[in-house]
Amino acid sequence: MSKKKPRPTPVAVPGLSGLSDAHTHLYSHPDEDAALVARAAAAGVERMVTVGDDVAESQAALDAAHAHPGVWAACAVHPVRAHELDAAARESIARMAADPRCVAVGETGLDTYWIEHAPETTAPLEVQLEALDWHARLAKQVGKVLMIHNREADAQLLEALADVDVPVMLHCFSSPLAVAKEAVARGWVLSFAGNVTFKRNEELRQAAALVPVEQLLIETDAPYMTPEPFRGQRNEPALIGHTWQCIADARGVEVSDLAVAVGATFTRVFGLPQA
Repeated sequence: MSKKKPRPTPVAVPGLSGLSDAHTHLYSHPDEDAALVARAAAAGVERMVTVGDDVAESQAALDAAHAHPGVWAACAVHPVRAHELDAAARESIARMAADPRCVAVGETGLDTYWIEHAPETTAPLEVQLEALDWHARLAKQVGKVLMIHNREADAQLLEALADVDVPVMLHCFSSPLAVAKEAVARGWVLSFAGNVTFKRNEELRQAAALVPVEQLLIETDAPYMTPEPFRGQRNEPALIGHTWQCIADARGVEVSDLAVAVGATFTRVFGLPQA
């Protein structure tokens, strides 16, 4: 029996600077967060948005944003947990969303994958849709971008957000090219994660190449979506350089030039002060 080829130890791309991570998940433990932020800074990551999936994680994300100057938060209840969005949760998320260190309402959205695979623990679609509408109204109220999770719900999401009147960011964009074109036409921002590096995802690289830089962001979605060649291991912001390099190659530009352009998009989308 042949032995499995050992996985390489994840390492950052050397020599990069000016990078950003538009969607990650810290909030493991304050000490670990500090180590993750320090490793990211050493790998050229200057700014990141850490994201909450429920009330407790949103509060932890906001705490991390207050603790680290280059970190901001996004606060919401994830669509698979939309049944947890009761009156108390709405009050808490609304309070956090109004905080200056919170720059996005998310991640909210739709997820039919888990409805199919774990219906006993996943909010049904009608509950997810109501939660999405509530988060969209909150984003308008606080004047912040709506950060969207979409898993196998392209048609339902496009319909639900047909008349949305707030800026929209599609995090970890993983949909077909036609959806990318429709999202671009609507003026939405597409954020690409480590799955753009996977060998089979040529269509995703095509999408990353066609999106105008004014509508392009790059993220880790850590600890998930670890880029090649480290797929299957734990992701972290320090590894985002591999994703940046892949997208730069797909667009035929240098990472340094892409960092400047996408950095401007990051600043605008999240309403941050100009450098």
